[in-house]
Amino acid sequence: MLKGFRDFILRGNVVDLAVAFIMGAAFNGIVTSLVGDVLNPLIAATLGKPDFSGVVLHVGGGQIKVGSFFNAVVSFLIVAAVIYFAIVTPMNALQARLKKPTAPAAPTTKPCPECLSEIPLAARRCAHCSQPVA
Repeated sequence: MLKGFRDFILRGNVVDLAVAFIMGAAFNGIVTSLVGDVLNPLIAATLGKPDFSGVVLHVGGGQIKVGSFFNAVVSFLIVAAVIYFAIVTPMNALQARLKKPTAPAAPTTKPCPECLSEIPLAARRCAHCSQPVA
């Protein structure tokens, strides 16, 4: 039972996923700082408000915080763009560069001149029509 668990944990996919999760959590701090310390002051310089969290819709007795949702969407789009342009695109280019073109496989059969069925290259007679094959 423990051997199966050990094999599962040491499988490459699980280790890669764990590393990706840890890197994503660390990257969250960077993106939060980018949005809070760089983008929000830029928004404040152009629009007059530091962020959109003050945008609230009052519906009945409740509040819908549209601005907070918009801030989360902006953060998500920044993370997605950085991951795509900094990780996915270079990795795809590297894999395309390292991928060697595969040569077509040598044929293992030939057509019978009489019945046109496929027979092995080393065959001296056709298995379907029993004609000699040169």
